[in-house]
Amino acid sequence: MRKKLAVILAAGGLLLAAAPAWAHHAFAAEFDADKPIKFKGTVTKMEWINPHAWIHIDVKGDDGTVTSWMIEAAAPNALLRRGWTKSSLLAGTEIVVEGYQAKDGANRGNGSVITFTDGKKLFVGSSAGDPGAAPGTTQK
Repeated sequence: MRKKLAVILAAGGLLLAAAPAWAHHAFAAEFDADKPIKFKGTVTKMEWINPHAWIHIDVKGDDGTVTSWMIEAAAPNALLRRGWTKSSLLAGTEIVVEGYQAKDGANRGNGSVITFTDGKKLFVGSSAGDPGAAPGTTQK
């Protein structure tokens, strides 16, 4: 009985350890460098989760319709090292987002830069070598 329980716990631990690897992906696997996006929207939520943080925004079209978008950002730790804090992007904040749309055409993108209404810019890109990487970074 103890041996069976130990095997089950060990298998469960291995599955949990592998979950982040399954969730992570390369830029080219999900996003299209030939589909740049740039639009103004209002932040509804920011998720500080691994392996990538997510910015949720509502974008108001010319006809008044509102479309919700999810923008993938770098890992929370990378954002913190770049000077972000959990209060850098609160719900209700208006921003301009630049990045690249998902290959499947969904309202999901990989963020590159966000610009605040006062002109301040923050880099949100995921990794060096991606089209949305910070200026001066190099391919791995």
